[in-house]
Order: sequence, then structure tokens, then C-alpha cells
Amino acid sequence: MTMYERVAELARIRGDVLEGMPQATGAQHAKGKLTARERIGLLLDEGSFREVEQLRRHRATGFGLEAKRPYTDGVVTGWGTVEGRTVFVYAHDFRVFGGALGEAHATKIHKIMDMAIAAGAPLVSLNDGAGARIQEGVSALAGYGGIFQRNTRASGVIPQISVMLGPCAGGAAYSPALTDFVFMVRETSQMFITGPDVVKAVTGEEITQNGLGGADVHAETSGVAHFAYDDEETCIAEVRFLLSMLPANNREKPPRSATADPADRRCEALLDLVPLDGSRPYDVRAVIEELVDDGEHMEVHERWATSVITTLARLDGEVVGIVANQPSSFAGVLDIHSSEKAARFVQLCDAFNVPLVTLVDVPGFLPGVDQEHGGIIRHGAKLLYAYCNATVPRVQVILRKAYGGAYIVMDSRSIGTDVSLAWPANEIAVMGAEGAANVVFRRRIKAAEDPDAMRDQLVKEYRAELMHPYYAAERGLVDDVIDPADTRSALIGALAMLRTKHADLPSRKHGNPPM
Repeated sequence: MTMYERVAELARIRGDVLEGMPQATGAQHAKGKLTARERIGLLLDEGSFREVEQLRRHRATGFGLEAKRPYTDGVVTGWGTVEGRTVFVYAHDFRVFGGALGEAHATKIHKIMDMAIAAGAPLVSLNDGAGARIQEGVSALAGYGGIFQRNTRASGVIPQISVMLGPCAGGAAYSPALTDFVFMVRETSQMFITGPDVVKAVTGEEITQNGLGGADVHAETSGVAHFAYDDEETCIAEVRFLLSMLPANNREKPPRSATADPADRRCEALLDLVPLDGSRPYDVRAVIEELVDDGEHMEVHERWATSVITTLARLDGEVVGIVANQPSSFAGVLDIHSSEKAARFVQLCDAFNVPLVTLVDVPGFLPGVDQEHGGIIRHGAKLLYAYCNATVPRVQVILRKAYGGAYIVMDSRSIGTDVSLAWPANEIAVMGAEGAANVVFRRRIKAAEDPDAMRDQLVKEYRAELMHPYYAAERGLVDDVIDPADTRSALIGALAMLRTKHADLPSRKHGNPPM
């Protein structure tokens, strides 16, 4: 054969790989699902994808495998760009062996993960696979082990995003759980360790795949999924938006974006958004939207542990991570799940050089037997550990009340926040005035002719003496008490000052955070 004939042969093979399997493609579309290459086309900038090991085929024998050796072996791997920045990707091709992982399939994923780590660029996995390829036995299981090991090695080094676009069962589910973000699509994606049939056989419980491990379950109940969407197109578009907020790796800062929103814009609406009465609820999202550039932010874990908001946004074009108590949900208390949610978000921001802004309006930790027996001490300590360990710029704003240990945990001055600001309505204390008066003055109240009147009087005295808005500022625990309308400009100024912050942790192999 001549070189021209060889090139023609190569073109024919590539054409078969790219355009073949029309029946399987139709079946995938009939399920409301895109193919692996269609998904990659949505994720990456047009024409930027460079495939790796397109012609890879498995070498397994037995059970008829030797007669079925399709190119790619059921996974498409490579790199491209998102808004001009390099991103690595692998996508299971459900049309080939149901996207099941075999030895060659796993080796391709290992290679692209190694390339992403070496290049210092984000890795996105588009998951739609039937788990381990049973015909290849333990070789397939070893392939998963190699993926998990690389997920762990890349943790905190490059952003890792898992996009669930089909089934993910058994050991395969551990890889998404090791990554930074998990996206899911309703009705078409499920994640579970043991499926409905096994659950029924062992426990007698009957449940559907979506009821056991669908997108809404993991977004609302388990907290495994950070984001859930109705269709693949929206889901992948949001992955692109998230990537625009993240640095390529832990040695870089997040990309800056030009904004027309003035840095010195006064936020007069804030004077009305937050009620003075500490018992009245409000939606802290409205406060966040008033503060950040163009009111735009991307909430992480929006529907799980809703008493705390964790979101990515920009202030004067610079990416920030915001942690905020949510008074409209359980009064903004910290509980087991919200502590864990906030702690992991703080760790994520710290790993990827995203400054932290903490908006505080917290009545305390949620009391109750279930919370204590469930380990609220341990889980609350996770958030404390995360903040104490963070070296990125940190700014705290106390909007209203900040009571007890929850005040300390929410990035107080005493655990290392760089700048602490407060609004004129702030109340920082061990507990609310009513509870404090009942403890401190219980004998006087009990002995009074009119206990209720005495209690009201002592509550007012306690509040005036120890809970006035300037008490913490007088003791240096708050750097300044500010006009709420100036909060945006104060945050931007503080973060600009802290942009060159450098902090070293003690030399150690790693810490031992509470689990």
C-alpha cells in the first residue's frame, strides 16, 4: 500500500469510530440522552477537542470478548478548552459495552488523569457507565482502584468535576464522591452502592432507581450531589460556568472577569432587607445578590443543609466564596449537615485560592438529642478546623446576631479572620439576652413580686450592658462597625488589601481533621 492508501485507511477507520453505530446512537437518544461525543461537544469550545487513544481496543478473551473489539473501548478521552482555558475530559460511551469499565478502558482514564495532573488543568468526567465489565473480572476492579488513587492524588491540586449523565453503581460511585463537584440530571442519572434489587433481597424494601439514588435524592437528602438539573444541555452549560470561576490548579488564582458593576456602589436596599428584630426571618440570598457583581452567584448544595448558604460569586471581578447563615431556614442555625456543608466549601475555597467572605446571622448550634447523638460536636469541629486551617484572605461580616460557639465557628476574629466588620444592629454574645437573663438573674427573677416585669427589666439591662452594637468593637473583636449600604465597597477594599496575603502553616505531613 502507498502512503496515500494508508492515510485513506486511517480516515475510514476514524470515520467509522466517529459516525458508526447508528442503531446504538438512536437507542441513546430515545432515552433522552446524548452520546459521549455530543456531550464533549457541548462542554468544550467548538473545534478544540483533541482525542487521546481513539484507536485503543481491549485484549481480553473469553465470554465472546475476543470477537467484539470496538475502537475506544467505551470511553472517549482527551483535552480541549473552555473559554480558551485547557480542560481534560473523559466520557463513558454507553453505546459500547454499556460504558462498562474494563482494563483498556481504565488505562485510558488513568492516562488522561495523569496528563491533567501533570499539565495542571481541570478534569471533567462525563459519567454514563454500567460499572465494572464483569467478563474481565478482577482486572476491571483494579482499574477502579487506579482511578480512586488518582482522584485522591489530584484532590486540592486540580479541580475535579463529575457529571452524572446515566447510571453509576457499586464501586464506580466512589470516584465522583472523591471529586470536588458532582452534577446530576433528573430522571436519567442515578448513583448507589447497591441497587434496588439488592436492597429488596436484603431488607425487603421496594424502591425505584431514582428513589434510591436519583438526582433529587442526592441533591436534597444525601448531599452527594452539589447540583441537579432537568436536562443535559443545561447541566453541561453550568459546568462551563463553574469552570469559569475556578483556577486551573492550586498554584494559580481564579480568573478575573471585567465588570461594569461599580466597586463603590452603595447598597441602600440592605437597610430594608434585614429586619432589626433578630427573631424575624429573611432570605440571605437577597443580601448576597445585592452585594456581588450584577447579582450573579452560583450556589453550591442549594437544596441540602439549607440553614447555611455556600456560593461562588465575584466582587469587582474577583472570585470569592461566600458562606452565609440562612435565617429563613431553621433560623440559620448550625447543625450536623450545615456544618459539614460549610466546612467542605471552606476547604475547597482554600485549596484553590478563593478568598472567603462569611456573612453571620447565627443563633447557635441546633439543640436536640438527635444532634448530640449524631455527633454535632464532631461535625461542628469540622467547620472550625476548616476555617482555622484556611490561609486565603478571609473577611467576616456580622449582619445581626452571633451567639455562642456558633459565633466563634463562623470565622470570628479569634480563629483568624483577617478583617471583621459588623452592621450597627449586631448582637455578639454568649447567648440571647432572654436566655442570659434567665441564667444570670434567675434568683432575682424568682424572688421578685412581679417575675415577668423583673425579667423584662433585666433583659434590657443585659442587652444594654453586654450586647450593644459597639461592645465587640470596643474590645477589638470587630475591626469596624459599618453602614450596611457600604458593605460592598468595604468588602472589595478589604479583599484588595489582602490580595498579597501570605500565610504559612506549620510543617507537617497533613493534619488530622475531625471526621
